[in-house]
Amino acid sequence: MSANWGTNIELSLFGESHGKAIGIVIGNLPAGIKLDMDEINKNMKRRAPGLNKMSTPRKEKDEVEIMSGILDGVTTGAPLCALIYNSDQHSKDYSLLKECMRPGHSDYPAYIKYQGFNDVRGGGHFSGRLTAPIVFAGSVARQILKQKGIVIGAHIQSIKDIQDQRFAVDINEEDLNQLLQKPYPTIDDHVFDEMQAVIEEARVNQDSVGGKIECAILNVPAGIGNPFFDSIEAHLSPLLFSIPAVKSVSFGLGEDITKLYGHEANDSYYYENDIVKTKTNNNGGITGGISNGMPIIFSVGIKPTPSISQTQQTINVKTQENTTLQITGRHDPCIVPRAIVVVESMAALGILDMIG
Repeated sequence: MSANWGTNIELSLFGESHGKAIGIVIGNLPAGIKLDMDEINKNMKRRAPGLNKMSTPRKEKDEVEIMSGILDGVTTGAPLCALIYNSDQHSKDYSLLKECMRPGHSDYPAYIKYQGFNDVRGGGHFSGRLTAPIVFAGSVARQILKQKGIVIGAHIQSIKDIQDQRFAVDINEEDLNQLLQKPYPTIDDHVFDEMQAVIEEARVNQDSVGGKIECAILNVPAGIGNPFFDSIEAHLSPLLFSIPAVKSVSFGLGEDITKLYGHEANDSYYYENDIVKTKTNNNGGITGGISNGMPIIFSVGIKPTPSISQTQQTINVKTQENTTLQITGRHDPCIVPRAIVVVESMAALGILDMIG
């Protein structure tokens, strides 16, 4: 089971949802970066469970203990190792799942691949719990990028069939800062009330819903990336698809660009003083796999949380019989709000890896 990634920045992710701790080792960080731990902790709280009735009641503080790589709050250049201890596990909720495979989960393919030895408690190493150390690593990356003028922010683009507005072509840093101040960031301040009603209806019905997150990366200079195998799209997509429950990634208008004529889809260039901009940003700031100086815009689609309390059909791999399963435990009726900071973090790691 590999959990390593990176070319310039190296990541090694470890732990299981109900193990003693989860964590990450970050290699090749530059020395001399003073980290703002208050800012990092703020991001950790954005992902943390148990904050409201729309998330799992599992309560984890997600406090990070740094084991190496930082001295007096400044990176030393050595690998940065960070631990997050688990403290609120209900492992007994998962005893049945060694035999009965949860629909929509990794249980069955993992059972085959690891001969039944994989840890199923809370999803084990497959769990969204493992995104906590990703948020820590991404928060470190964001602080390095900020020194280069690059900032990242995202909003809830949709919950089920309730849509927010898309980012405007002239999205700026102040717009992203305003989103970061909102507990549930949407561009339209009123649309989240409708989204919340859909989430609550799913919760009451022992069901779940998914949605989309739209993310913007501002001030990436033109000329970053390569055609074909190391385009910006090709570099970011594997990271984004590594987030549990992400089922789609698209850049710019995504599939909607296929509905346009060429003259509509093309982003026309113009000079604003000595800065090159485009009148539209249908291609999401990337052409030929390379940044063109406009905001890099992408969306991720997140499926409904597979752990629901309704009775579902499944199989028992021990008896090799068809059966039913009602999942107990504590689960999110919608993980989209908590996933926003995870998407931002993955974007930060991917861009930092590309610019070196």
